Amino acid sequence: MTIGIVGAGQLGRMLALAGYPLGLDFLFLDRSAAAPAAALAPILIGDLADPAQLRKLARRSQVISFDWENASVEGLRAATRGLPTRIAPPLRALATGQDRVAEKRLFERLGVPTTRFAAVNSRAELERAAARIGLPGVLKTRRLGYDGKGQRVVRDRAALAAAWRALGSVALIYEEFVPFEAEVSALGARARDGSEALYPLTRNWHADGILRLSVAPWEDRALERQARAHLRAVLREFRYVGVLAIEFFVRDGRLIANELAPRVHNSGHWTIEGASTSQFENHLRAIAGLPLGSTALLGHSAMVNLIGRMPARAVVLGEQGVHLHDYGKQARAGRKLGHCTLVARSAAERNRRLLRVLGRLEVALASAP
Repeated sequence: MTIGIVGAGQLGRMLALAGYPLGLDFLFLDRSAAAPAAALAPILIGDLADPAQLRKLARRSQVISFDWENASVEGLRAATRGLPTRIAPPLRALATGQDRVAEKRLFERLGVPTTRFAAVNSRAELERAAARIGLPGVLKTRRLGYDGKGQRVVRDRAALAAAWRALGSVALIYEEFVPFEAEVSALGARARDGSEALYPLTRNWHADGILRLSVAPWEDRALERQARAHLRAVLREFRYVGVLAIEFFVRDGRLIANELAPRVHNSGHWTIEGASTSQFENHLRAIAGLPLGSTALLGHSAMVNLIGRMPARAVVLGEQGVHLHDYGKQARAGRKLGHCTLVARSAAERNRRLLRVLGRLEVALASAP
């Protein structure tokens, strides 16, 4: 079976690495021949919405998936018309994940707590939204925002005007600002037969809108029950196939849904070494019609994103039990270049080792030219 992937970034690369042991083949579509997954599989070069290249991808694949949520819904629908090629996750989930207002409406419909929000298409609508929801708030683009891009926190009227000047050329959403106590994510896979495999709740830390660190499991039984219920509701609503992630804020003992990602997710990278079956393998099992694998934990895990500059390999690997994943990307400020993980027998041991790794990285990157 050949899996076609729209986008050949690091997520596509890790899908291929997980899929080859299963006997799967891969074909990618990406704008760049130097994309991370190009080192592992054939790649079609072109815009990710290019009708001719999407059609070629569909003709040469049994299943099409994607490694980012801004793949063209209409392009994929047209490319597979008249062909037996399946698309997974479903296009309805992909379309929802591309529009922050659609996400919020989905959460409301399913009874998943989320932030108060308003769609904004004019300065007058923004003023009304801020008056109703209040300040501080967050103004975001409805589409194409990720890793903190396309959003501004607004704390007063002057910041509101500045945010409109910066973002007001496209459709927007205004949300209440949540003074959260923690950020967490819930990940799970659903197969074509409706079976599900859910991972434990993951605690995340961000800086400048970019995920920096994840630890799992984050052991809070009440929040774990909430997360599983919310995740299952969304999976079943879409009759989902593949891996889905939902990011939540934690506030006053409850989860508040922020956004969903209809794909494998950065906060689940720890599953490669930390779970019996990684998120990447379970995504592939689901979309290929194979039984899902166990999500049983192999210990207490941590994942550190390597951003902007890669440390010397010896710095990371010098700490016993640490695993390095280098995406093969050119260094650039704010760019995710790789990650490292560790798995320990207890949360306390994990945290001690994690602090040593973070210290090594800080010293190494501070002294780099």
